Formats: sequence, C-alpha cells, structure tokens
Amino acid sequence: MKVQSGTELINPFKLLERVGIRQGQRVADLGCGALGHFVFPAAQLVGPNGMVFAVDIQRGVLDQIEKRAKDGQYWNVFPVWSDIDVFRATRIDAGSLDLTLLINNLYLSQNRPQLVREIARLARPGSRIAVVEWKPTASPLGPPASQRLSMEEARKMLESPLIKFHDEFEAGPYHYGLIYYRTEMPSE
Repeated sequence: MKVQSGTELINPFKLLERVGIRQGQRVADLGCGALGHFVFPAAQLVGPNGMVFAVDIQRGVLDQIEKRAKDGQYWNVFPVWSDIDVFRATRIDAGSLDLTLLINNLYLSQNRPQLVREIARLARPGSRIAVVEWKPTASPLGPPASQRLSMEEARKMLESPLIKFHDEFEAGPYHYGLIYYRTEMPSE
C-alpha cells in the first residue's frame, strides 16, 4: 500500500465529525505536530467564531503552524507552546475547551498521570476528549509495535474520576479512537 498523505491514514474531517466538533467551539490539539493535520480542518469546522489551540512542545513546530495559519488566513488558530506532560503548564484557561484532541501522543508521554490531569484541567465539564493511538500491530508507518499501546492499555492509563469513557471507534486502518467526557467533578 502506497500512502500519499496523512489523510489516507486518518481523515481529519471524518474523525473530527465523529468526535462531535461543532461551529463556535473551543478546541485544542495537544501535540499538534508541524503539519497541523487536525488543526486546520478543526479551524474550518469551528468557523470564525470558534478557536483552535495548536499545542506543541517544539517551538519550530509552532512557528510552522503560525506561518500556515497566517498564509491561509486562519485567524482562529492560536499556537501554544507547552509541555503537555506537566500539569498546569498549558496556557489555556482551565475548563474552557469544548473538544480536546490527543492524537498519536499518549504512547509518547513520559508522565501519563500528569498528562491526564492536564487534559481534565483544560476540558469544560461535559465536553468531549478524543484520544487516537496507533493500533498495537506492526504497520508500514508509525512507531515500532513495541512502543504502541493496546486499546485496553490506553483506557487503563486514561482512567480518572475527572474523565469518563464514552465510546471507542476505528480511526483508520492503523489507528483506534477513544471518546471521553469530562465529568462535572472539579479538577484540582
């Protein structure tokens, strides 16, 4: 199989629609990557009254996102430099996100309990959290199978009184998706 682009791996528009993106929402892509594969489709779907926070730890990545946003006139995209593995590090208001995306980053996390706390801190009570990860089998792309998480492992890592599991789905030939809701319980 010849893969031309990331859209053939995961169609960002289909995924965003599946996880419930809506006009006017505040969305964050935690660990967005240089291409902004989900950032720019999200910006289109939330429209001019919505906001998309492109969060990454690499400043060079955010420079690329900022340039693409300016060139494409995406005035609703906001780069945010942060280590998502550090609780309270992300400079987005607590409880302000309608949709939080964590795509192909849980397996990379060096401090998963802090990452889960940070996700919960950012999410508005009742909002959705979408986690997408590589399936644990070898594939022509992606990390080695030994670094991947099974869906069961990912669900166990995401267990928290602050977020509640809602649904799972196929996110493409090499990925699975998990949808959570932020509980009404206040974060710390």
